[in-house]
Amino acid sequence: MDGMPDPEEIRRRVAALGPWFHNIELGGVRTAPDHFLGDYPAIKWRGFAHALPADLSGKSVLDIGCNGGFYSIEMKRRGAARVLGVDSDEAYLAQARFAAEVSGQEIEFRHLSVYDIAALGERFDVVLFMGVLYHLRHPLLALDLIREHVVGDMLVFQSMQRGAAEVAPVSGDYEFSDTAPFDDPGWPKLHFVEHRYAHDQTNWWVPNRACAEAMLRAAGFAITDHPEAEVYVCRRAETPEGAGAVYPAKGMRA
Repeated sequence: MDGMPDPEEIRRRVAALGPWFHNIELGGVRTAPDHFLGDYPAIKWRGFAHALPADLSGKSVLDIGCNGGFYSIEMKRRGAARVLGVDSDEAYLAQARFAAEVSGQEIEFRHLSVYDIAALGERFDVVLFMGVLYHLRHPLLALDLIREHVVGDMLVFQSMQRGAAEVAPVSGDYEFSDTAPFDDPGWPKLHFVEHRYAHDQTNWWVPNRACAEAMLRAAGFAITDHPEAEVYVCRRAETPEGAGAVYPAKGMRA
C-alpha cells in the first residue's frame, strides 16, 4: 500500500469487510469496537505475550485459523522472517489481508483447512492454534495432524474451556468396573454441543482444563508454560504409546 489510507477510507473498507471477530486498530479505526468480549483478542494477548519470544528474527510462524489476522500481525511485529496465516473462511482471509496491508506487515495468507495442513509440506518454528479447537468436529485429529506435519518446535494453543478448572490426578490404567473417576469434575471431559453455543453452530466440542491438557499430551506435546487460563505453550515431544488417528492401532486389548 502506497501510504496510509485516510481514516474514512479505512472505515469504509472495515465496514465492507465486516462483521469482524478480531478487534484490530487500523489507522485509528477499530474493526470491532463493540465486541462482546471487549478489546478482543488484544485483551487475551496481553495475558500471554510475555511467554513468547520477544525477538522472532529468522523464525517462521504458522497461524492456523488466523481469522482477521491479529496474531499474525503481532508475530510479524516481533520480527518473524516469515508469517503464514491460514483459515478455512475466505471472509476472514479478506479481513486479514486488509489488516496486514494497512499495518504495513508483509504476511502471506492462504485458504486451507486444518485437516489439510500436511499440504504445506514444511515445518514452522512457531505454530499458533488459537481459538480453533472447539470449532472442530474432529479436534484430536487436528492436533495429531499439527504435531505430525507442521510443528518444528513450539505450539501456542488456546481453547475456550468450560467445566471444572481443577485437574484431577489420573492413573495410567483402570479396571473396567471402575467408573468413579468419570464422575470427578476434574476428570478430562470434552463437552459436546449438538446444536449451538453462544449462538454459534460451529461450536462443537468444549474441553475442561484437564481435557485440554490431556489432549495436548496425547497428541505428542509437552506443556512448558501455562501463562493464561486458556493458553498453553508447548514443545513437540514423543507421542504416547498407541497414539494416532487409527483404532485399534495394535489390535483390541480387552
